[in-house]
Amino acid sequence: MTDPHRPRDTPDPDTSGTSPRTPERRKGAPKMDDAMLLTGLTPQQQATIHTMEAFHWHLKFVRRPLFKTPIPVLFNREGRYVVVNEDGTIDEQPALKLRD
Repeated sequence: MTDPHRPRDTPDPDTSGTSPRTPERRKGAPKMDDAMLLTGLTPQQQATIHTMEAFHWHLKFVRRPLFKTPIPVLFNREGRYVVVNEDGTIDEQPALKLRD
């Protein structure tokens, strides 16, 4: 039994009003290796990607819209991105919308 006249313990000032943190349950998408990313791309796209990797571009992901050809997206160190078209040409100003 607690004494009603005794002051209660108060939480530290930096944690007042916050509930205890629960561990994050969401998992990120599994990391795909380069071989998996290149699967389904045309030989022209693969050749362009290999050439661009020599110039410090990195294949970040491949969009795979239903019933359409895959769209590989490459990024450079500055955060600029390009897509590689089905014929292996580079689209430097794609109409691709990316999330932040």
